Amino acid sequence: MHQSRAGALLVAVLLVAGCGVGHRAPAGTPPVTTPPATVTPTPSGTAGSFNPTDIAWLQLTAAMAERLLPVLDLVPARTTDPAWRRRAAQVAAAQRADLDHARRLLAEAGAPTTNPHKGHDMPGMVTAEQLAALRSATGAPLHRLLAGHLRAHLTQSIRIAAAEQQNGVQPATVALAAAITRNATTHLTHLPPEPHPPG
Repeated sequence: MHQSRAGALLVAVLLVAGCGVGHRAPAGTPPVTTPPATVTPTPSGTAGSFNPTDIAWLQLTAAMAERLLPVLDLVPARTTDPAWRRRAAQVAAAQRADLDHARRLLAEAGAPTTNPHKGHDMPGMVTAEQLAALRSATGAPLHRLLAGHLRAHLTQSIRIAAAEQQNGVQPATVALAAAITRNATTHLTHLPPEPHPPG
């Protein structure tokens, strides 16, 4: 009984890490509230090696990758900087691999194929307004926006992957979380330093 309550609490913590707070809205914009993710328990005897934390983390990881890829796909047309083109291509390749892996594991778990986070603006995700700003930016302004969005995404990826590594039970899912942590940490080290606010 205590273990069941603890498991439910851990899932709630993971979901709050993804859905509890959205992006800071522009001044005058009402805050975005998001419902919790849908976590469907896996049927016993079919995919019983997945616990609710595994499913919640895979769903959130897939949703985050789906939101970042359109940003990275903009880069070749918006900048001629070879370092940024290379960096975006590397992160995009890792994101696509992670997305494919997460989808395969969700299918193995018998989880719903729909994205329970669709339309939610969560930490680490680029909003529709921010994507529009990226589409109109070039050069140094684009690079600053990209650095900020990538830093937010990678930092949040590490945060939720830590929850999966601590509380997940499915070996391949926990291993994916560890790999994402390693890759995100490496990508973070290659981003330009975060600018300090004036004053």
